[in-house]
Amino acid sequence: MQGLQDAGYTVAALLPADADLDARVVDLQPDLLIVDAESCVRDLLEHVVLATRDTPRPIVLFTDDDDAETARLAVDAGVAAYIVDGLKPSRVKPVIEVALARFARERALRAQLDEARQQLSERKTIERAKGLVMKRLHIGEEEAYSRMRRQAMEKGLKLSDIAQRILDAADLL
Repeated sequence: MQGLQDAGYTVAALLPADADLDARVVDLQPDLLIVDAESCVRDLLEHVVLATRDTPRPIVLFTDDDDAETARLAVDAGVAAYIVDGLKPSRVKPVIEVALARFARERALRAQLDEARQQLSERKTIERAKGLVMKRLHIGEEEAYSRMRRQAMEKGLKLSDIAQRILDAADLL
């Protein structure tokens, strides 16, 4: 704890890994969770995962457990830094900075992935609607796309929203 304070960090609380951990983390809203686990890392991970499932936070885990499988489980659970055999106070700040950077990078990658999935989903919706317009109006692909785009602009909606409306109307009819 002294190493954290010496590095300029404020320790909000020391919490036990119990059933109330998630509620206490929600109340405190910490920027980072530092977990000290001498053993029983797997049990502790369940509490930490529950405590961060709705609002992910960077997690640094200090442990004596050097089992590779446990380390893999910790990383899968969202641990940004898995430190074995304690830590010298002089290394606290670099470890935390790396954990924060890694967490930020992972969040950015997840956001990019979510955006790509959303764009793919919208593209599929547009293509399905375009095919329906082509079939119903006996027009070509360019004309169907042009009509949908024009409708979106006139209504002030995204093209994917117009496409979804077309598909919804077709389902109704």
